[in-house]
Amino acid sequence: MVENAIKNRVPHIILLYWVIKIASTTLGETGADMFSMTYGLGYGATIIIFMSLFLAFLALKLFVKKYEPITYWLTFTATAIVGTALSDYIDRTLGLGYLLGSVVLIGLLCAALFLWYLHDKTINVEYIYNRTCEIYYWVAFLIANTLGTAAGDFLADELELGFATSAVIISSSLIVITLLHFYTKISGVLLFWLAFVLTRPFGATFGDLLTKTDEYGGLDVGTVGSSALFATVLVLAIMREMQVERKKKINEFD
Repeated sequence: MVENAIKNRVPHIILLYWVIKIASTTLGETGADMFSMTYGLGYGATIIIFMSLFLAFLALKLFVKKYEPITYWLTFTATAIVGTALSDYIDRTLGLGYLLGSVVLIGLLCAALFLWYLHDKTINVEYIYNRTCEIYYWVAFLIANTLGTAAGDFLADELELGFATSAVIISSSLIVITLLHFYTKISGVLLFWLAFVLTRPFGATFGDLLTKTDEYGGLDVGTVGSSALFATVLVLAIMREMQVERKKKINEFD
């Protein structure tokens, strides 16, 4: 039991995980918009900067032999920011549009999960014990975060539902998935990936609701203020997770 806990390289999926994940993905939306639009770097430069950070954090994460919250969530947040910029680049700069972009990304995610399954005979995200499987894990996460952004933009912009209505629809879907998890025998792995993808557009639409002007149906908080807010929430939540991890290790060795 103790040996497995030490070797596992990723967090277990509990409520705190989803709190941090939503804060991170919302920061990914507001942060990418802040760098690409507010600061005028554009999608290309933002992708290069945060893809480089993602690869650097991933290298550090792979070097660490066990799960460590700070390196994990730095890597994850980098995927959220670069995923937003990638989605915007695919949909707007390349001109594929939100629907076709989402279809392409769904195909890429399925391919990544299939290759991961061929290698490991499972795509269980709670137990990753070697670096090769962890690389598949992060590639799938990067694609899923990019897909989530495209799906959120498709609902809010392409279908013209607006940010608030899209957030309500996605929240309702997440509630249904939660109920299915607790009250049915549907695969937990399948439900995780559905929830993982859907929490990304929730973060995207909520982030857009905060940052966009009244003209576009937003609250006009701005990208800088919204990013600072969610960065603070993210830091506090990670600090809480670090406390939980320390207590867990103490109990394991008692």
